[in-house]
Amino acid sequence: MHHIFHLGTCSTCQRILKEIPKIKRFTLQDIKTDPITAAQLDALKKSVGSYEALFSKIALKYRSMGLNTMKLTEKDYRKYILQEYTFLKRPVIVIGDEVFVGNAPKTVAAAVAAAKA
Repeated sequence: MHHIFHLGTCSTCQRILKEIPKIKRFTLQDIKTDPITAAQLDALKKSVGSYEALFSKIALKYRSMGLNTMKLTEKDYRKYILQEYTFLKRPVIVIGDEVFVGNAPKTVAAAVAAAKA
């Protein structure tokens, strides 16, 4: 499976999508207009090991909702990602069994290399 969870209005996501070779073989899912499902999130968690790894702590709502002062559990991370699309760290790039989460340069470089294969 080749799938990318992204935010269509995010300039960083758009830049990264342009770097991905053979982008036409990917299913692109704009998480604002087509929210991530519980089943999709659970499958991603199984691949990366935790919901926290998929959770964006730089989302504006993280601080405005006071989540930065709370001790969140895995159950909380799952709930918030499903409730609010901005809490999914993005993009999430799935290439076969490999999952690349976020926009760190090393992560993007690894995703681009895997997409070339």
